[in-house]
Parts: sequence; structure tokens; C-alpha cells
Amino acid sequence: MNTPAILPFTRPTIDEDTIAQVAEVLRSGWITSGPQVKAFESELSAHFGGRPVRVFNSGTCTMEIALRIAGIGAGDEVVTTPLSWFATAIVILENGDKPVFADIDRTTRNIDLACARRAITRATRAILPVDLSGLPVDRTTLYALAAEHQLRVVEDAAQSFGSSWAGRPIGSTGDFVSISFHANKNITSIEGGCLVMNDEAEAKLAEQYRLQGVVRSGRDGMDVELIGGKYNLTDVAACVGRAQLKQFAKLRDRRHQLARRYFDAFRAVNDELHGLELPVADFSNTNWHMFQVVLAEEQLKHPRSDIMAGLEKRGILVGVHYPAMHLFTLYRQLGWQPGDFPNAEYVGRNTMSLPLFPTMADEDVDRVVDALVDTLEENAR
Repeated sequence: MNTPAILPFTRPTIDEDTIAQVAEVLRSGWITSGPQVKAFESELSAHFGGRPVRVFNSGTCTMEIALRIAGIGAGDEVVTTPLSWFATAIVILENGDKPVFADIDRTTRNIDLACARRAITRATRAILPVDLSGLPVDRTTLYALAAEHQLRVVEDAAQSFGSSWAGRPIGSTGDFVSISFHANKNITSIEGGCLVMNDEAEAKLAEQYRLQGVVRSGRDGMDVELIGGKYNLTDVAACVGRAQLKQFAKLRDRRHQLARRYFDAFRAVNDELHGLELPVADFSNTNWHMFQVVLAEEQLKHPRSDIMAGLEKRGILVGVHYPAMHLFTLYRQLGWQPGDFPNAEYVGRNTMSLPLFPTMADEDVDRVVDALVDTLEENAR
């Protein structure tokens, strides 16, 4: 019996031209932050309608820096979602703030803004929503809520570069917008991220926090005014990011094509899905960072891990994005417990991210759907 070819959950798209450009940067002798970083920031700013942008060595640190710039301090509460990568709440704790979770909407799997409203107290100073899989949180309702309660907003848009709201790119409006360029994102700089801000004063503060608090003046003037970290992006990484940005429209369009094919393939086997929940079929706002399905655990004999094992036997690798983070030891020690956020817990137990990346073939989508249907059939009650 032939072993099926492995189809990974994701794979970055790096072409030979990008590799050649990286080689030029390496030969230039300037490989840490320099002209490539400045050019990348300028090009990103143009994408975001001219807003100030600074790049960093991760998307994670940009959220923590945004909280600092916003003046969110020790003991202040920040409302966020329990269904995200752990960095979302970790940065709140690292900044000395208190994360306050609000449950998700089962349809969008984003934070339920009605629940967020109920989570706001006198100590709340900010809200930190997440665009899960690139599907934007309702920005109109979000900013109305923030204005009503005088809250700052730090958008965890790690997954939503290229998504839009009301016809405008995510990041071109709003308060602070944090975007990731990790290897599995829609564009990558290998590791890295950027922070979109409101004005040049905030951008100058971001520069200080990015590089150990240093302020330079003239040819040789130097001072340190605040405690910063070591978060700068290298020119090598920025070179990759710039090349990706030039290809973005093509990469985005291919993701849309693949997502449409998933919906068509699932529609063709509708009666065999055993309660499987598909994502929102949004082709106006979403960048299709991931194609996530949610298993109907009540219709299956075995848990998600067995479904994943069945897919792996067929050469299909899937991701889990994400477990409900309030159930991790760290957050349970802070007082959260099972049952606090039932929607996030159900999705967290049953979500699976199917393979989706631009170099996939159309036939790969059909293969994934066939393998999933077969595995669900084997595990149906």
C-alpha cells in the first residue's frame, strides 16, 4: 500500500526572486535594522492609508507596546477573548494589567461584543479584540462601545492583514492595530510584525520601546528616557516582508479561490458532514487566513484527536486554533474555571484548521474534504 503524500496545514510561499533579494541584503553588509526596515515601514504605511507604522521582531511585542503607549498600567483591566493564541492575554499580564475574558459568538468565533459590554467595569481601560482566521470583528460596534466607555482599542489583527471593514483595509482606521508576519501568516517576514498607530508622537514612543529606550540626537547625542526592550526587525526579515507585500494581491486571491472550493466541496457532500460547522462564507471582508471547521462532538464516537489521527493516516495535517486559554493552568490560577465561557470552550475542544495556503492545488481541497468525510463516517454515532 502506498503511503499518501503529506499535505501540511500551511506552508509559506517564498519564491526565487525573494531568495535572490535576501542574498543581496546579506552581501550588503547591513543585515540588522537599516534601509530595508525603513522601506518596509514606508510601504506598509501606504497600504494603511498613510498612518504611522513601525515594524518589530514579532507581532506579540507590538500589543504590549501598544498598551504601554496607551497608558494602560498596573491593575487596569483589558477585555479580550479567551479563544486566541496565548500571546493575546499574556501581553496583558506582562504589562501588569488584568485580562478580563468575554465569551465568543459561535457563528463568527470572534469576541461577542455584547458579552464584552457586560465585562466592562470601572477599572476597564482597554479592549483587545482578535480577528480569528482573518474574519474582522464588527469594527462599527466595537468602536461605538469603546467610545461609550472611553476605552482604548488594541486590535489583535495578527491574522487579518488584507482583511477589510466597510470597504477599507484593516489597519487603515481605528486605534492601535497589531499585525503579525509570522511564517504561517498571509504575508511573512519569517518572524515579525508591525504596529499601526495614530500619530508620529506614538510612533516615536514605539521606536523607544523597540530599542531599549534609546533616543538619538545629532551625530553623537544619545539618551534613555524609558525602559525599552530589544524588539527590532532585521533588514533580512524586512526584505522578505517587502517581497511578500508586492505579491500580496496574488496570494490573497488564491486563498479566496481555495476557500470557495472548500465551500463547493462541502456543499456537494452536505448530508455526510455529521453536524460539522463551517466558517462564515465571507468573501468581502475576510482574507481567508485559515479555513476552520468545528466538529459536532455530540454526533461523534471519538474526540477531535482521533479525527486528527484519521486524517493524518490519509496524509492530511490539520491545526488546532485554539484551545480556550482560560482553561490553562496559568489562568485557572487566576480564578477562571470550566463553564465560564461555554462557547469558547466548545469551539476550543472541537475546532480544526484545514490546509489552506496559496501553493495548494484545487485537487488538494477535494482530497481534504473527502478524507474528512470518510473520517467522520468512521467516527459517527
